[in-house]
Amino acid sequence: MKHFVVCFLSILVFSCAPKSPEADVVISGGTIYTGNDNNAQVEAVAVKGEKILFAGTLAEAEKFVGSKTQRIDLKGKTMTPGFIEGHGHLTGLGFGELTLNLENIKSYAEMVEKVKEAVAKVQPGEWIIGRGWHQDKWDSKPDKMVKGFQTHELLSAVSPNNPVFLTHASGHAGFANAKAMQIAGVNQLSKEQVKQTSSEGGEIIRDAMGNPTGIFVENAQSLIEKYIPATDKEKLMKAIELAQAACLRNGITGFHDAGVGRDELELLKQLKKENKLKVRLYEMLSGADRSLVVDYFKRGPEIDTTYWLTVRSVKLYSDGALGSRGAWLLEPYGDRKETSGMPLMPMDTILKASRLGLKAGFQVCVHAIGDRANREILDRYELAFSENPDKAKDARFRIEHAQHISPQDIPRFGKLGVIPAMQAIHLSSDRPWAIDRLGEKRIKESAYMWQSLLKSGAHIVNGTDVPVEPINPIACFFASVTRQTLKGVPPGGYEPDEKMTRVQALKSYTLDAAYGAFQEKVKGSIEKGKLADFTVFSKDLMTIPDDQILSTEVMMTIVGGKVLFEK
Repeated sequence: MKHFVVCFLSILVFSCAPKSPEADVVISGGTIYTGNDNNAQVEAVAVKGEKILFAGTLAEAEKFVGSKTQRIDLKGKTMTPGFIEGHGHLTGLGFGELTLNLENIKSYAEMVEKVKEAVAKVQPGEWIIGRGWHQDKWDSKPDKMVKGFQTHELLSAVSPNNPVFLTHASGHAGFANAKAMQIAGVNQLSKEQVKQTSSEGGEIIRDAMGNPTGIFVENAQSLIEKYIPATDKEKLMKAIELAQAACLRNGITGFHDAGVGRDELELLKQLKKENKLKVRLYEMLSGADRSLVVDYFKRGPEIDTTYWLTVRSVKLYSDGALGSRGAWLLEPYGDRKETSGMPLMPMDTILKASRLGLKAGFQVCVHAIGDRANREILDRYELAFSENPDKAKDARFRIEHAQHISPQDIPRFGKLGVIPAMQAIHLSSDRPWAIDRLGEKRIKESAYMWQSLLKSGAHIVNGTDVPVEPINPIACFFASVTRQTLKGVPPGGYEPDEKMTRVQALKSYTLDAAYGAFQEKVKGSIEKGKLADFTVFSKDLMTIPDDQILSTEVMMTIVGGKVLFEK
């Protein structure tokens, strides 16, 4: 009888023991970096629905395998948390595939040839739009240059009947042909037009005779842009579709979209409703659309509990870029002593937006590249925080780019809790010529100061600023840990003390990027309960030699437990 009771109780206990839930997917067979300091590497990950069910040993993961569980064998490849583009322009990425792409041209002559080819394909009067040229990256410079830029005559000669406007890679200058300037009424600039443009944070580059050269810097671009036909809904939708595909090909599972307008936002909401979003979007409202910002400040953030489309930040501009000499500096440019750059909007406007954003629960993100711009923004943030300390406790205000910072301002990022959203790839692209803009002392003590910012306690959010740079995160990772150009120079890197470690670089693209969007509790690392967003690489980015990083490929992109790209 006693034996019977013991057996009965044993059966009862066994039958009542909780059974492990069945996973939809189990991933194993490679190196898996979790991004979690307490459990840095695991053998297997189990996924149910869109979330991680388990991360640990393969033996333990087998408990979650059922008859319907899909197995993914990494076959020796490396998986990390899904990479997050920390600062990019989604539709700009898509339009890069719809318009003239000039990011790889090596000379002015090559630009002219591309425009000539485009003219042959369109009707007279049609606008030719493009982006991506950067005169400081060309192998050779044209014979005629004014204030560091080419002039329009050769461009105009191949496009006499078609208006042309080609945006600089930075987005902070544009190049127009004679036809476009004629349409805009700026062939013969009056003194009043020049004065007005300058006061509004822009510059029309002119030759010694006062004639426009075709270069429009910063806000002066609007003189041409307002005549370019508006993009229709169908084309905008196509751009978003192409952008998402490009993200997935490059292992990007999340995207901080730095400046969205009303029309784009409505389309994104439509796509979310139709379950057509494939990349998790964190939207910054464009400060240029004032009515949109006012509307949202009144009704508050839209925090998506599925994390496909969240709207809780606003993007403003305080200055321009180094490439166009529009970045706002404390001292004049080394290669144009007559200018220190310019603010693009009144600092009182940024202070007002900071106060209102804090009150409304919105993160404020301000573009600042020059040391003067960074200081001015930190000052405004600090004042707004001091006036509303309760709201400021976890405001996570950001400075986008934070490229050139006075040494005395670097500790303020950590102290104030301000996030520097930086793009390491800019060092690879810009450092060889940026020294001419800033001079040796400034560039060594105050530019691309990643390690110093990390030591201040700041969280660095990494990215590419696509379409300013290609969205490829591998190139950006390489720049982060080597501080070299993509040609591998100089040996040891520029200012090597400021390199990120590989752990820091991975974190800047995953967990810290998630932190920059208030999402570190649900994404950015491979842990139970978090979203099953992963990137799979052909090589181990954490251990391979530096010279093998750039040959690494994205092999698979998994979002919400689903394989959305496989090479």
